[in-house]
Amino acid sequence: MSTLIVLGTQWGDEGKGKVVHYLAKQADYIVRYQGGNNAGHTLIYENKPFVLHLIPSGILFSKKYCLITNGVVVDPKALKEEIAILKKKKIPVKGRFFISEQAHIILPYHKIIDGILEEGNVKIGTTKRGIGPAYADKVKRIGIRVVDYLEKDVFEDLLDKNLIEKAPILEKSGINIANLKEEILTDHKKLLKFIKPFVADTSLMIEDAINENKKILFESAQGTLLDLDFGTYPFVTSSNPIAGGVCSGAGIGPTKINNVLGVVKAYTTRVGEGPFTTELFDNIGELLREKGGEYGATTGRPRRCGWFDAVIVRHSVRVSGIKHLILTKLDCMQSIEKIKICVAYKYKNKIYKEFPASRTIQKYAKPIYEEVPGFKGEVKGIMDFKKLPINAQKYVKRLEQLVCAPIDLISLGRKREETIEVKKDMKWFER
Repeated sequence: MSTLIVLGTQWGDEGKGKVVHYLAKQADYIVRYQGGNNAGHTLIYENKPFVLHLIPSGILFSKKYCLITNGVVVDPKALKEEIAILKKKKIPVKGRFFISEQAHIILPYHKIIDGILEEGNVKIGTTKRGIGPAYADKVKRIGIRVVDYLEKDVFEDLLDKNLIEKAPILEKSGINIANLKEEILTDHKKLLKFIKPFVADTSLMIEDAINENKKILFESAQGTLLDLDFGTYPFVTSSNPIAGGVCSGAGIGPTKINNVLGVVKAYTTRVGEGPFTTELFDNIGELLREKGGEYGATTGRPRRCGWFDAVIVRHSVRVSGIKHLILTKLDCMQSIEKIKICVAYKYKNKIYKEFPASRTIQKYAKPIYEEVPGFKGEVKGIMDFKKLPINAQKYVKRLEQLVCAPIDLISLGRKREETIEVKKDMKWFER
């Protein structure tokens, strides 16, 4: 048995795509277990940036199996577009890419409702791609799964029921229900033939792979602080990116998970609304945004930037049982004279060393900083941890102490080879 989970420890955008791409070479299966096409992984392929939203980045390696499991919500049109891009780049998907028959489908009305809700009283800052409304239907037990989408009569019956249920909010916004239904049915005829060859019982595929001692890599789509239960609720996603989400999102038992690896940025970013204790509004925040290319891979929105927050990363390490960390974008910190690390929060004269659940404290708490000397000199291209500037080494070691997990890899760029193995010959996939 050889399974590894790779997940984000902040608000997403930590560089998971590059990490999965780095580790996928060692894996046999790469599995996406939650989220939808609201996520975006930017990779370097043939020396050019390449963005995937749904399909695991392991698809870029031949002979790797890539799965989208039941915990993911799938937009068939978006999936078709992504596969078309891969085919254009001569990257084959047939026979090695599969979608769970139990994954739920995103339909046009989900995207419309997402936009309507985003303009309401509680602005979350979603991508308006229908992710939340699709998950809401799943919880309300009126969702349409891939297996339902394949059965014409079942699909049409469920579509009618959904349109009746959603008619008040849609019609209030000027949507013609009859026209919308016609659009969905027309798309369904075109997409049915496309999606059918990819549909499988992915839970059973994973079980068989485990029994055959295959190496399986599970990748999350967002970060821990966007987790529906353990994130900055309500400014979160609609699924569970934490390690526990693999069990319900992919259909495997917790005893079959060997290793959990967290990806963490050397500073902090978030996109959309919600609390962000260490957010910077000065020239350093702008510097990090520009040096780090902090613009959303899915939306292009500028990301909010701030100092490293050890409180949230320690929280992530705890709730997912993270054994190892990969630190990304350390190179973006060079030339900053003094670096601050948030070690705790303060609210109404009370110190919080652990992440608080209260939305009031999350919103109004002030960061308690520890200041460390910055480092100068070019770090890109360095392959040995001991050859990093001494203050860069000290920064990494201090982060390890504060978050209670070892940093075993350091990424200094988007390319696979721009990686330092702090701990040499790490066996990520344990037998």
